[in-house]
Amino acid sequence: MDYQAKLKTPFGALGILCTDESLSGVEFLPPGTILQSPRNVFAKKVCEELSAYFADAGFHFDLPLKHGGTEHQNKVWQAMCAIPRGQVRTYGDLAAQLGSSPRAVGQACGNNPIPIVIPCHRVVGKSGMGGFMHHSGGYALDIKRWLLAHEGVTELESVVPAKAGIQFSKSAGFRVKPGMTKPK
Repeated sequence: MDYQAKLKTPFGALGILCTDESLSGVEFLPPGTILQSPRNVFAKKVCEELSAYFADAGFHFDLPLKHGGTEHQNKVWQAMCAIPRGQVRTYGDLAAQLGSSPRAVGQACGNNPIPIVIPCHRVVGKSGMGGFMHHSGGYALDIKRWLLAHEGVTELESVVPAKAGIQFSKSAGFRVKPGMTKPK
């Protein structure tokens, strides 16, 4: 993939896909990925805004996006952007709001080309975490848990059961796996 930047994150690295004017993709890359300085001014702005978000979950992105997608996907992505930080919605909630099905909402979430900026991590299953990046376990869900904890989701203990080695508890706080840093 021809990334315009590779940014270090608390959970690995992000590959940035953009033109000189708009962001078209954010891809999760594994820990240990060799970083790459931004190739253009806009890629630098994307990296600065993502870094600001990692420093402060309340940061508001102001980036022009070019994400393509079907009409349905765009409706789902727009609905995800309306979910306030620190809150989650279920696939079923969004499906009811959009006159769709939970499965179609889940597919649109998994096909989101610009995660974090378009916050698909804020969409969870009715009785648990749901998926992330078309995965139902492992490192992808570790990243989703990290993002939710970073944003201060308060109902993690009940909505997002601990799996994959990351636990949430009021007394112990947030524990991370090797290669991930604790959310602020």
